[in-house]
Amino acid sequence: MPERSRTTARRRWRRFFATSVVLIAVAATGLALWSNRQEPAHKNTDTAAADPTSTPLPDLLHAQADLDRLTIAWNRNWESYERNAFGPGWSGRGGEPVLSDGCTAREDVMKRDLTEVKLAESNSCMVLSGVLNDPYAGEQLPYDRFQASDIEIDHVVALGDAWRSGASDWDAERRQYFANDVGNLLAVQKQANQDKGSKTPDQWRPRAQFWCEYARRWVAVKSRWGLTVQATEKSALADMLGACSPPPAR
Repeated sequence: MPERSRTTARRRWRRFFATSVVLIAVAATGLALWSNRQEPAHKNTDTAAADPTSTPLPDLLHAQADLDRLTIAWNRNWESYERNAFGPGWSGRGGEPVLSDGCTAREDVMKRDLTEVKLAESNSCMVLSGVLNDPYAGEQLPYDRFQASDIEIDHVVALGDAWRSGASDWDAERRQYFANDVGNLLAVQKQANQDKGSKTPDQWRPRAQFWCEYARRWVAVKSRWGLTVQATEKSALADMLGACSPPPAR
């Protein structure tokens, strides 16, 4: 082969080799970025859209009207309460009830109440991380699914109180629906949730800045599910609703 032809062939081979190296490097970089990318921050969803059967949060006027209509009665059957009467809970071991959006009630509450939420790529129900602005104690709590958490899911009207105020007469299916009513659930600080337990508003209240929403939510749940209140409980709820801003004049 003439010398000029050999030189041209070597140049072509070098250009081909250099181009191949660049393409491989670009492909490797793209693969690394794809493998290590993080899920974008998730915009909090409207739980009512995710679970249209949940108890809605009423405005002040509706809450006051519902409170007036609640039946006053003594608690009953308190000694026979058991948590498993309301279904399996959210142990994470499977068997938890799934709502219409394909997620459990706990998962929907975490997506609704946390900010800066990141979801798992393979499971849009699973919250990997986020931040909770705790309504009960006013703390800002980070959440990481793979670390111990100071966040718990609270039944505003606790299952124990529901049992004492009427749920002991329900069948198992109705009690399970109640336990998974997202409108009766909040993500809150663990210690505040444990301090609250199954106490009613005459026995325990969150910080004053949250009285209005807490009382509206409590009244809505008791009204929707036909649960009774004690006289002291009803008085406390009226006091807490007094913390709400008055509706605008028409």
